[in-house]
Amino acid sequence: MSGHSKWHNIQNKKGKADAKRANAFTKLARYISVAAREGGGDPAYNASLKAAIEKAKAENMPNDNIERAIKKGTGELDGAVYEEIMYEGYGALGVALLVTCLTDNRNRTAADVRHAFDKCGGNLGTTGSVSFMFDRKGVIAIERDDSIDEDELTMAAIDLGAEDFESNDEGFEITTSPEDFNSVRDGLQEAGYKFAMAELSFIPQNTVSLTNEEDIKKINRLIDMLEDNDDVQDVYHNWDEVEVE
Repeated sequence: MSGHSKWHNIQNKKGKADAKRANAFTKLARYISVAAREGGGDPAYNASLKAAIEKAKAENMPNDNIERAIKKGTGELDGAVYEEIMYEGYGALGVALLVTCLTDNRNRTAADVRHAFDKCGGNLGTTGSVSFMFDRKGVIAIERDDSIDEDELTMAAIDLGAEDFESNDEGFEITTSPEDFNSVRDGLQEAGYKFAMAELSFIPQNTVSLTNEEDIKKINRLIDMLEDNDDVQDVYHNWDEVEVE
């Protein structure tokens, strides 16, 4: 896989989600509701809903919460109507950030996101100011295990339509096009592989290294402020965190 290894960022993302479980459930419920509203409440016929449910189960979200979120999305239960918004901006030393949101109040979310950027020395940009620096890809991460034959996994992923495959000390990273993500994920799952992460993501084309401690604190604070916001679903950036260890 060209570019830097994403495994460090994957582990950081998972660790933060584990530490903020209640906050994660709120975000996941919105994700499920929107998927159900747009494609129906049956995951067998709604790939987006299936992906949302699998992500929720990976975070140990209770089934009752999942069912309630689906019913809110399909209109069986009353609930807020959420819209998807993406904000783009820059943090310390030009680190590019994409912030994806699901909100029932666009003005509130815009104000909160702008406040986070301003408070942490960043700048909120206009639509298109950052997104051109990222590619939309499916990312599947599998932790290394003695039972996994790397050659078999490589061939299985390629046969299913994966674009790229990378092996490192921690595990395996499989990259797909957005169109092939569901078939690659489902095929590997049916073959018995368990995922550390499997989702559509924005992958930076190039990364930025930070060496100044103050800059690192600022970008960490900005990412944390954004991720603490219930309206924010994901924060993508081109900071190569591996470089600061």
